[in-house]
Amino acid sequence: MAEAKNLNDLLYETLKDIYFAEKQILTALPKMADAAQSADLKQAFKTHEGETETHVARLEEVFELIGKPAQQKTCTAILGIIEEGKEVMSDFKGTDALDAGLLAGAQAVEHYEISRYGTMIAWATRLGLDEVADLLAQTLDEEETTDELLTEIAEAVVNGEAA
Repeated sequence: MAEAKNLNDLLYETLKDIYFAEKQILTALPKMADAAQSADLKQAFKTHEGETETHVARLEEVFELIGKPAQQKTCTAILGIIEEGKEVMSDFKGTDALDAGLLAGAQAVEHYEISRYGTMIAWATRLGLDEVADLLAQTLDEEETTDELLTEIAEAVVNGEAA
């Protein structure tokens, strides 16, 4: 019979997943910034790299709060999104559509993170882990702000240049 698992276990497994994802994103963002042609997009990627470092540190604090080791669990979803981004960088290098492709990939990452953080906040709240929920909510706010900024850049500059 399978070992009984509960919401605490699910929260921990998801934390390990997003911890892996954030670290992968940290390695992808500088490459995306280098590849971007738009100064605004380049800057957005560089800014978000700094924020992502903070997200990693916050997750490490969350692991401490729940009394579990800060471990990574391979997140195949983020690996797939990052791989798609690499393909865009290769297939559209030097074209007017490159930045639109990079931005779309970045928003796919943001939407994944927004989904994960929102879910973990709900679980932490249900488990009475208010400090954990607050830390995760700070990151969620930053992810949503980044997503909004990327939408503004897409609509104001990048999509028009790609057309």
